[in-house]
Amino acid sequence: MTLAVVGIDFPNEDKARSNRRFEWLASAVGDPVTLRPEPRNAHDPNAIAVFSSRGVQGGYLSAERAPWVGMRIRRGDEVQAVFQGLDKSVAYIRVRFGGGAPSLPPAQAAPSRPEVADDDFYPDAEGLDWGA
Repeated sequence: MTLAVVGIDFPNEDKARSNRRFEWLASAVGDPVTLRPEPRNAHDPNAIAVFSSRGVQGGYLSAERAPWVGMRIRRGDEVQAVFQGLDKSVAYIRVRFGGGAPSLPPAQAAPSRPEVADDDFYPDAEGLDWGA
């Protein structure tokens, strides 16, 4: 399943004040991530922090999904997760419970660009030499 990672634009509270967005930008699709429940989180006792393969926090699971994921982790279900992608202010991870690596959905092809016909090119008229 695909889960959203929110809070990627907030700095971490480590000594270096590491940048969450930069951490996701430096990650490759399929890199492993770690989910860590934070029952003592002052804002949400169901919070699940998401860490990159380099051990840098990249944000939190959304508040809608964190209680369910936390219940599965507390129950002892094996969980594996990988980085899936980044879109605007949300990172996405792919998670699998019960063993085995999560599978990524097929990559979507980039939208095709229309072919430019030769008669669609309009060069500037010959003019002064601008030193370009």
